[in-house]
Amino acid sequence: MKKSLKLLTMMVATIAFLTINMAMIQKPGGPWDIPAKYKAMKSPLKANDASINSVGKELYNKHCKSCHGSKGLGDGPKAAKLETDCGDFSSKEFQALSDGELYYMSIIGRDEMPNFEKKIPDELDRWAVVEYLRTMKK
Repeated sequence: MKKSLKLLTMMVATIAFLTINMAMIQKPGGPWDIPAKYKAMKSPLKANDASINSVGKELYNKHCKSCHGSKGLGDGPKAAKLETDCGDFSSKEFQALSDGELYYMSIIGRDEMPNFEKKIPDELDRWAVVEYLRTMKK
């Protein structure tokens, strides 16, 4: 009887442990795991490059605004339907991220943040979006 109770207790504990871990794994959001390759990337565009306000803004409005909002505050019309927080692009924490980190988060994506490599195939256009995000600082 003691062995059965001990075995049953171990099985329940194991199931509880696995359930909690699976819930944590499947939950979107949390810290980004950005590969070193991307962290080291630098934008080839200058902060005053005309493509930022034309191409970058146009692509942001087309692909990003619906979730992130017109000012990057994470208040777009689709944001409320998402499980993850859309972030605040004007925050000091966001603006302190490296060019490559912003590139990875914006173009590569994860979870509910889609990958834009096919939708924005031109590399300079991708960087124009990243640099446009820099214009949203407070």
